[in-house]
Amino acid sequence: MRLNSLLVSALATLLTTSAQAAPELYTVAEASGGNTVAIGGSVVPAQEVKLAAQLPGRIAILAGREGQRFEQGTVLVALDDAELQAQRAAAQAAIDAADAGARGAQAQYSQELVNPQSERAGMMPGMAMPGMMDQMFTRPMASMMGMENPGMQRGTQLYQQGTQVRQAHSGVAQAQAQLEQIDAKLRDSQGIAPFAGTIISKQIEIGDTVQPGQPLLTFADLDHLQIRSDVPSRLSLALHAGQSVRARLDGGRVVTTTVAQVFPVADAQRHTVVVKFDLPEGVAAAPGMYADVLIPDPDDKGPALPVVPRSALIWRGSLPGVMRLDASGTPQLKLIRISDRGDPDTVQVFAGLKAGDQIVANPE
Repeated sequence: MRLNSLLVSALATLLTTSAQAAPELYTVAEASGGNTVAIGGSVVPAQEVKLAAQLPGRIAILAGREGQRFEQGTVLVALDDAELQAQRAAAQAAIDAADAGARGAQAQYSQELVNPQSERAGMMPGMAMPGMMDQMFTRPMASMMGMENPGMQRGTQLYQQGTQVRQAHSGVAQAQAQLEQIDAKLRDSQGIAPFAGTIISKQIEIGDTVQPGQPLLTFADLDHLQIRSDVPSRLSLALHAGQSVRARLDGGRVVTTTVAQVFPVADAQRHTVVVKFDLPEGVAAAPGMYADVLIPDPDDKGPALPVVPRSALIWRGSLPGVMRLDASGTPQLKLIRISDRGDPDTVQVFAGLKAGDQIVANPE
């Protein structure tokens, strides 16, 4: 019984060792060189706004200093709005007064419509007899002789009352428009963060007096950076949104960027197209830094050479090598000469390998 257990354990160990020893193989293939051209550019924020004064006034609120981050909707800068608030209160009072006048005019129009003033013209308090004589004799005689038309008088009264109602409503609308103008000025007196970002420069301090058009501060999203570059027209034709392109930042650091935008129009004098490349999030970079973008040259294909994955390289000092399978299928170290083709995953082989060779893809 113990012998069977030992045999089972030994067999399991042998199978596990065999499975671990089986290397992942890669068959060498050829590819064109695909040389790249280094195009200079600058690191810029993906979003940036420059806030300027819309109204004259004194700075009453300044959210912070350069380098401080704020969420979307935060008031970054604001003018003293005491005078505007007083104007708004007066405008609101004018609206209330105009609305009361409109209600009174509407009440008079409704009264004339239900109980016409023309039928009550002769009914005056304290003068009952003259009013009775006017209703019984004077007005009927004037109507018979064509000197008075009750229907026309009633229509005139209704028209006059209706005109007063329309004028009163126009007064309300005018007062409301004035209030909206003041509210617009109140909104213009504040600079609000349109997105989450950081103050990168400011040109004012609390208490400063500003005029319309005067720069206040610059606000940018530093969490998402880009490289802006003027790319020659012939190279821009090979670029498209979403394409991966390598870039070299200050200090020689190489990162993989993504084409974010290719502008549709070229500069007529310089014959270049503005292209923006998204940098990876968290990369150590800042707006204003210089960068080289390594753009593939579509007119320079280069010779067809063997290509191997970077993960297959084994370094012996400064010499690269790979584990190539010999005729018996045994991996053997083979030193090679390589060239960086601008691909983050593969390299070209100038000497030491040929298409069809099998190598270990991930040697230990």
